[in-house]
Amino acid sequence: MTIEVTGLGINAGAAAPKASNTGSGDFSAVMEKTALESRIDLDTIFARAAEKYGVSVDLLKAVAKAESNFNPDATSACGAMGIMQLMPGTATGLGVTDAYDPVQNIMGGAKFLSQLLKRFDGNTTLAVAAYNAGPNNVIKYDGIPPFKETQNYVRKVLGYLGDRIIAGSVASGSPAADPSDGLSGQSVIDASGQANLGYLLENALLTGVLGDDLGFLGSMGSDSGDMTDSLLTTVYQLQLQMMRDQDDDENVIV
Repeated sequence: MTIEVTGLGINAGAAAPKASNTGSGDFSAVMEKTALESRIDLDTIFARAAEKYGVSVDLLKAVAKAESNFNPDATSACGAMGIMQLMPGTATGLGVTDAYDPVQNIMGGAKFLSQLLKRFDGNTTLAVAAYNAGPNNVIKYDGIPPFKETQNYVRKVLGYLGDRIIAGSVASGSPAADPSDGLSGQSVIDASGQANLGYLLENALLTGVLGDDLGFLGSMGSDSGDMTDSLLTTVYQLQLQMMRDQDDDENVIV
């Protein structure tokens, strides 16, 4: 289902201005105006996301600038997507159905940052470190993990906090999601009632939150306990492997 956005610099439904035949200058002006009307104002989206999720707009923009420099089409080598560089499983767990849609992506990133800030008692430095290296690593090392990439990332984001950042605008492309949230409430359980364990596993590893993701298993039948135990065992095994890898300076990027 496509949801139209209003008030975000999008005016895709408006009739295009009629070009005048008085000269090429008039035609250029018409083309410029039409292009402006088909763009999304990112600063407006950041402001609404900050208000909805109780996260500083300056922090949201600082993270976005460090992650992608506000490029909605950015894709990292490890698969992180969009302006806030959301991993597929994290995006799904947050309710993001199109991580390359600027509204959904920014709203999802704001929601994730809000969760991290709550988890680390409002400590911005630890939340930013967790956004990059994962909350489990922040807990493991009782602070910023000793990874050069993460340490540089934290310095970069905190440094941006002192700047007045203008995100600008991007081409609208397809109609964006509802600006009041932008996120889907769709469950990670598909039509057959089976859980997408791949997404759940990735999201659990990256966010460090297992309870919320696995809570639905109790309603899936008598075998749910075995499924839970199996998934938890897999999670712990992968976490141990990730820790061994990270000791060799291989980082998990959120």
